[in-house]
Amino acid sequence: MFVTRFAPSPTGRLHKGHAFSALTAWRAAREAGGRFLLRIEDIDPTRCRPEFDAAILEDLAWLGLDWEQPVRRQSHHLTDYAAVVEALDRRGLLYRCFRTRKEILDAIGDAPHGPAEAVRPGPHPEDEEAELMAEGRPFAWRLSLDRAREALGPEGWNDLAFVEDGRGPGGETGIVKVRPETAGDVVVARKDAGTAYHLAVTHDDALQGITQVIRGEDLFEATHIQVLIQTLMGWPTPRYRHHRLLTGADGRRFAKRDGSVTLAQLRADGVSPEALRAATGF
Repeated sequence: MFVTRFAPSPTGRLHKGHAFSALTAWRAAREAGGRFLLRIEDIDPTRCRPEFDAAILEDLAWLGLDWEQPVRRQSHHLTDYAAVVEALDRRGLLYRCFRTRKEILDAIGDAPHGPAEAVRPGPHPEDEEAELMAEGRPFAWRLSLDRAREALGPEGWNDLAFVEDGRGPGGETGIVKVRPETAGDVVVARKDAGTAYHLAVTHDDALQGITQVIRGEDLFEATHIQVLIQTLMGWPTPRYRHHRLLTGADGRRFAKRDGSVTLAQLRADGVSPEALRAATGF
């Protein structure tokens, strides 16, 4: 069965770009006679707010979308993700990273081989790690690409691939070989949340039986590291469909951080859901 989802984060109000992505996934599910799920990815305790969660439901209902109940909210399932972190750690695939964002950015500037080298900081020396642990310093868990490659056997991830039913930003389509090295040693558990995006999303896609991930092309590169995590955990890899991003009159893509016009503002200005759907190709 065809199962897809729309998975926004409640860090602000939805805009046209979100509407386009949600409608794309919702229509695909309806045309396939499949299921459409709504997932609230609210693991960021500093930016996610309950009023934005409620607003997401309001905006999607105004657009005319419906979805299965219950809605999965990631903040209610942190123990699920902690179990995955523990499983990866038991296999020696993770390491503690006490470095701050500034320290990592400084390392990028000093790295002799460019930024790709700097996103793989590697474990701290044992004596240094023991000292930092004794001090009670907070740390993030990072996935070691070196250890992950070893765990997969002689070929590493050379034979891993995913199916792209849409088109990546570089024109990628069809069978796409994974390139986890472009992401580096990603954080799988943040200091403040106990999990991070890549781990939580792959866990939930497997748990909810997602067969088709439909999302913007800005997340295409994330697919490479997510397929690696799926493989390490023995989870199925869905098919992927990355779609174009809507842009405004200035040619820039809609984004929360840029203060893009929200669906609530459009609604207040008298724009009907039918007009908005037509404007986004639906």
